[in-house]
Amino acid sequence: MSTGAGVEVQKRLEVLIQDFRTSDPPMPVVVLHAEDSTDDDQVVNLVEELHRGQDAHGTRCAVVPTTQEGPTEVRRAAALVRDLADPKRWNGQRSVYRRYAFPRLRLVRAIEDAVGELGPGWQTATGAGTGRPDPAQRLLDQLAKQRWRPKSSRRWNPGPAQLDMAHILPASLVAGLAALLARSHWSVALASGIGLLVLLVLLDNVLPGRAPIFLWLRRESRWFMTTTFLRAASRGRPTDVSLLRPVRSWKAIAARAQDVAEALQDGDDFQLQLYVLALFEDLRDNHRRWSWDLRGLKRHRPPMLFLPEASADNGGVELIKAVSDVRSRRSELDPLLIVAAVRGAEVSRLQRSVITQPGGTLWIWYQEWTRNLRAGQSPSRELGELPWVLKVPLPGARLGPLADGQLPCVRANTRPTAARVVWSLHALVLVLLLLVAGLWMRADDLQDRYCSASVLTANRDTRRASVPDEPTECIGVATGGVRFADWLPDGKSSEHKPGAPWTLPWLESRIDEQNRKVLDKHRKNYLTVIYAGPLSYDEDRGSSPVKGIEELAGVHLAQRVINDTFPVKLRVLIANGGVDLRHQKDMAKTIADYAAGDPSVVGVIGTGRDLKTSAATNKTLQDAGLPVVSGTNSATYLPQQFANWFSLAATDEWQVQQLGLVAAQLRDAGQTQHALVLARDTSESDDLYTDEQAKYGAQMLRQKGFTMLPQQRYELHEGKPELREPVDAFCKGPDVPSVIYFAGRVEDIDPMMDLLATSPTCAQRNISILTGDDLSKAKFTQGTDGVAPKVTLYHAALAELEKAAALTSFYKDAAEYLPGLGERPSFTTAALSSGQTALAHDATRALYWAATRARDGDPNRAATWVNLRTVKLSGLATGTIDFTGAPLYGDRSGHSVALKEVRSTADGTPQPRVLCSRVAGDARPLTQEECAISPPG
Repeated sequence: MSTGAGVEVQKRLEVLIQDFRTSDPPMPVVVLHAEDSTDDDQVVNLVEELHRGQDAHGTRCAVVPTTQEGPTEVRRAAALVRDLADPKRWNGQRSVYRRYAFPRLRLVRAIEDAVGELGPGWQTATGAGTGRPDPAQRLLDQLAKQRWRPKSSRRWNPGPAQLDMAHILPASLVAGLAALLARSHWSVALASGIGLLVLLVLLDNVLPGRAPIFLWLRRESRWFMTTTFLRAASRGRPTDVSLLRPVRSWKAIAARAQDVAEALQDGDDFQLQLYVLALFEDLRDNHRRWSWDLRGLKRHRPPMLFLPEASADNGGVELIKAVSDVRSRRSELDPLLIVAAVRGAEVSRLQRSVITQPGGTLWIWYQEWTRNLRAGQSPSRELGELPWVLKVPLPGARLGPLADGQLPCVRANTRPTAARVVWSLHALVLVLLLLVAGLWMRADDLQDRYCSASVLTANRDTRRASVPDEPTECIGVATGGVRFADWLPDGKSSEHKPGAPWTLPWLESRIDEQNRKVLDKHRKNYLTVIYAGPLSYDEDRGSSPVKGIEELAGVHLAQRVINDTFPVKLRVLIANGGVDLRHQKDMAKTIADYAAGDPSVVGVIGTGRDLKTSAATNKTLQDAGLPVVSGTNSATYLPQQFANWFSLAATDEWQVQQLGLVAAQLRDAGQTQHALVLARDTSESDDLYTDEQAKYGAQMLRQKGFTMLPQQRYELHEGKPELREPVDAFCKGPDVPSVIYFAGRVEDIDPMMDLLATSPTCAQRNISILTGDDLSKAKFTQGTDGVAPKVTLYHAALAELEKAAALTSFYKDAAEYLPGLGERPSFTTAALSSGQTALAHDATRALYWAATRARDGDPNRAATWVNLRTVKLSGLATGTIDFTGAPLYGDRSGHSVALKEVRSTADGTPQPRVLCSRVAGDARPLTQEECAISPPG
């Protein structure tokens, strides 16, 4: 500031601004005038200098012009306030936060502009004889043309009303919320949202009045209807607004608009004071501390209005009077601080001042003004007093330049408020970036852990499982659109595998189709079983897809037969335990978790491989109360350890005992015969089937009198067996075995036969190979597996299908529901000959029968577990499934079994032959005479 008076005024203004940061001090109209009229120009310069200083300090300032157009001083003052509705008038170079908004002031301007367009006498000369519409309707039509905006607004007439954002944005919000709340496909939600948006916009433009949608809910409308300053609506029309009564609210706003329009046309003090009141309400709202954006805490300097020369020419004096009158009538604090310069000739028009100590400082005058403020507003005080005006006479000596020539500057604390830092656009951007990063990390984590995941959620019934250098597998229970076929490597899911004319995608789609029919039409009368099997494979490492696909086909066949025959429908869920069921523990945990939330699950079918994790897997299912019916798992220890375990396959120990009938015939009494066990190396795998076969096979050969050679183990390299070293060891040794018990898998038999046929020693010897039920999967008749010329292969098979074929409808049902089997499938059909499909079908039928045995009450897993020990079903694919004699913690009798002999003919074709067999349910023991072998050679 360049003058002493300017320094004093600036200092006290900054003190007042500092108080504004933490409280709401009353803001006076500071009127500066010179004691001597010859110094009026210095006072004008002082106000202009104050404006420049406040603008540099970041205060939102507005300056009124020295002249204003208008027929009267009151109208000039009203026009002055009208111009203050432009937010650009309040934009400083350093002002913080966003622009001001003046919705209330703009609403009053819109009504006045509509009155101006209608012209004088718009509210008269109505009726049928005049041909002119009702004045209220004329006003509403004009406001609709203006879209309830001032004519000077940039958006007053931008284009078709149907494209007005004031209409579209609220409608879009409603339509968007409706679409989000609609629990339907995204395309249906999008179409419904757009349809609702179009409907709302059309209704908005055809209804009477054509006001913006939800006009009665806007903040300016609430003020318009609730302020006591405006006269009440007359003629019994409504005066309130309500969210739930839009029509009544609209009528109330229309009535109030007509009353205000009639008053504005008169152009008296009411017009000016209404403008001032709207300005105050908008500024108060712009500095509301606890608004959604905390704008009042961010705008820590009050707005200031500067009148460098308040006079009759610009309506400044009338504006000062109107400000004091409105504040006295409303008795509410607003943030506007007005600083005006009044020439000496105009001072008398502002009545008397509240200052009684002419020699005091501005701060003393302000304190005296605040003490007299309450009393000055009292109606009993002298008429004409302006209690909100603080007149400050400035002596000429203080208006001169400072002696030292310096320009002192005083400024209130400029430290940003916490709201500007914490609740700001920059903070929002930072939070959004952190949120996006967090969502991205979470989505990435969910994508890495689960088979089906979005940004925030995931289907937790399936998880990703990976092994180094092998494809990622999807493990768990397939729900919510997850398909295990999508996770098979190199798109091989669509190929027809040897022996199985069905693909995994086909089976999954058909089972899902059946499940949807069950849930759509029989939601109150169904039960659920879960098939748990190996539905991943890696052919490069010797893993075969045949087992899982054939078993799943049997489960699906049983589902179709049951759903087309019985009233209680069957829903099948598919669970994957990975390649060779190596992730079956994780699969079992997922099954247990899912079953805990779905009481319709009554049991599990499958888990058909004997692994080191089988006991832990079955314990998880047992703890979940789930019985397990396996078609092919021949583990000896599982029925001995778990009461919930039921298997259709004969145990390894019992199978090897039956193979002892063959071994006894291979033993030449009185001679030393050597035998050995050739087994897979299981040190780096969890294959327990191999170890059990090796253990029981060695015991059986010793019991039959064979001299045992050291056991040989072979390793797998990238899924392929390395048999050369162990075969050379016994073929080139001093004692070549005549009997070999092969404890391996079906995929290893061809490499072994090739080595035996090419070894100079073994190729000249008659060798018999005994092995377990995994050879049931071999396809000797199709030429995919072979036997060395001097080798005879004896193996156990899990199911005797030929004897049971005449008494079952299994093959008829397979022809109807499973394509690709030909017109008359039989037990010799390649896809059915292994017995995997038949056993899975019979296991599913047995579990379903146990679950539906009780005639009263819904099926449940506890009753199913108990009822399984009462199951006796005849006419199934493998014979009679009979669990009635199954002891707790012990093996049952009556398994389906067959002992087969495979020799090579003269042309090298393998020729299989059934030595002896039992259908399921036939508990008679096999005899050596019944299982007579062919002589070697």
